[in-house]
Amino acid sequence: MNNNRSGKIAELMARMLFRLKGYRIVGKNFKAGKNMNIGEIDFVAIKKNYLIFAEVKKRANLETAAYAISENQKRRIIRGAELFLKRYPKYRNMDVRFDVVLVAFPLKLKHLKNAWQCESVN
Repeated sequence: MNNNRSGKIAELMARMLFRLKGYRIVGKNFKAGKNMNIGEIDFVAIKKNYLIFAEVKKRANLETAAYAISENQKRRIIRGAELFLKRYPKYRNMDVRFDVVLVAFPLKLKHLKNAWQCESVN
């Protein structure tokens, strides 16, 4: 299985995990602009009054996946979240959270709630 295909399967599994936990998926693969450096969100979900911007990290094991998000990538995700909220103002009054789903094959998933904080979003 190639890397792109396994990445898409990991994102699908992460969204399924969120659905099983009672989240509603409101967006996936949101790109804020044509350039990937501007910001990309793997998927956006809602639960109660939380708007969750989720990043999926697939690696050979969960420990490696946990360290795979760089500070630069966090900044791009935050920029993507800011642009998402500008594009969809109906979500502006919700509490924002940044979650990560770690994935290792054949089937290991770990959901990290509130993986990092950002005061500028909202």
